[in-house]
Amino acid sequence: MQRILVIEDNPANMELMVYLLEAFGYEALPAADGRQGLARARSELPALVVCDVHLPHLDGYGVVRAFRDDPQLRGIPVIAVTALAMSGDREKLLAAGFDGYLSKPIDPEAFVPSLREFLSRRPPPAFVQPPERRQDGDHTDR
Repeated sequence: MQRILVIEDNPANMELMVYLLEAFGYEALPAADGRQGLARARSELPALVVCDVHLPHLDGYGVVRAFRDDPQLRGIPVIAVTALAMSGDREKLLAAGFDGYLSKPIDPEAFVPSLREFLSRRPPPAFVQPPERRQDGDHTDR
């Protein structure tokens, strides 16, 4: 079962997204703010992240920036789910590092199929070589 992290501060939106994901056989990992979402991503390594943009403590832009800066998380697709719908907003989100954009209010019939598209395009995880051990026991990165 694939795990999808949902970072959303609106309880009604969270409830709907979690319900839809679980109804389609995914494990939903809820997080109510950006910092909590980032911590959960690091501990759970989800297959995909659905992230609101306007969040308390760390907004969606900060979340996606942290994902792209972290070697452990950078390969995980992050999809913005937001009410931002002005001309140029989609391009701004993609330029910031989001892999895709879904507008709010979400369409319950299209939500999971849209996420499946991102999951199907995701490359297999890259192998990360552990640091070599020097003879004195210290780690080094080469």
